[in-house]
Amino acid sequence: MNGYSQLLRYIKQIAHPLVNTITQGDFDKVDTAKHNIFPLLHVAIGNASFPSEGVVRFSIQVGCFDIRDSNRQVSDDKYYDNDNEIDNLNATLAILNRIWLLMLKDFEELNISASDSPSLDICTEYEQNLLDGWIMTFEVETPNDIINLCQ
Repeated sequence: MNGYSQLLRYIKQIAHPLVNTITQGDFDKVDTAKHNIFPLLHVAIGNASFPSEGVVRFSIQVGCFDIRDSNRQVSDDKYYDNDNEIDNLNATLAILNRIWLLMLKDFEELNISASDSPSLDICTEYEQNLLDGWIMTFEVETPNDIINLCQ
């Protein structure tokens, strides 16, 4: 199993139908393309380790973001403010929740084990387009059955 590329392909494949753009790589480059259509899903596979013979552990971050839409009309409502931040956070959290549940269901068939529960970090007014969303962080262990030292 080529775990790194297989994980990237798998996460792209199960992305929510409401996601319009899927990117991968460093989180510093989440919003650098001029023609991103939101909501955007970004995948970053970070560090890897070999916890035992035949196993590769990957740290994965999956972020989902939508663009902040501010209303210039004056509002006295200090709770909801003049933007769609709450809607963005709700929708992007639901997208990541669906992706996590699909992964948990599929990982057993794929012989992948995942950390018990991912952590989710909130992001508001993130990057140059003022994105709102969440970054989900978790670890997976994949079999490494490509290398056979007996051959």
